[in-house]
Amino acid sequence: MIRCIAIDDENLALDLIEDDILKVPFLQLIKKCRNGIEALDVLQKEKIDLLFLDIQMPDISGIQFLKSLPHKPLVIFTTAYERYALEGFELDVIDYLLKPYSFERFLKAVNKAQEYLTILEKNQAHPDVGENRYSSQFIFVKSDYKLVKIEIAEIQYIESLKDYIKIVVGGKPVITLSSMKAIEEKLVAPDFIRVHRSFMVNIRKIQYIHRNFVMVGDKEISIGDNYKDSFLQVINQKKSID
Repeated sequence: MIRCIAIDDENLALDLIEDDILKVPFLQLIKKCRNGIEALDVLQKEKIDLLFLDIQMPDISGIQFLKSLPHKPLVIFTTAYERYALEGFELDVIDYLLKPYSFERFLKAVNKAQEYLTILEKNQAHPDVGENRYSSQFIFVKSDYKLVKIEIAEIQYIESLKDYIKIVVGGKPVITLSSMKAIEEKLVAPDFIRVHRSFMVNIRKIQYIHRNFVMVGDKEISIGDNYKDSFLQVINQKKSID
């Protein structure tokens, strides 16, 4: 059972959320709150798994409230303003419901929350099979408000895109809010190596190396001067091992 609270300054909006929650067997509404102060009191007294959080509220906005929480439950934003979607993504909310939304759209959002919590529970029950261990053979990354499972061995290359990274698997890109440093920590394995400030490749997916380029899938990637020596050292080791 997912324990949740709804936070909105409009009674009608709270009633609509309550009606939707009552239709979903795995949701339990603990409290309806008119503002963040009421919600904070509930969070201090109850175990809450999921917040339905409006953004535009008096005194303190939903975004300000969320940023103030030291320990954040999962969050689904509910708002009439589409312009907050990007900020919601950056705050790692599970989904973003644009008012007025249908029950079908509501159900899609809470199914994501249930899936995410199920993954967390499995990782807590089996800590040796987590997303930060290469032995697990896969990682989960958040992309387009979904948790996408990626088989580590199938990753071809990873490209840095400022605040985001692009993970290419089987020729298909997955975009997620992360950094190269963060993804490197998840891929603690000799098969992944930086060849450029903006690129990391799976050496098992390299088709050929020509001068200062590597070919991975249909992507020709430049080998940066600062990475050339370490890259060639690994390749030379692989010549005798594989």
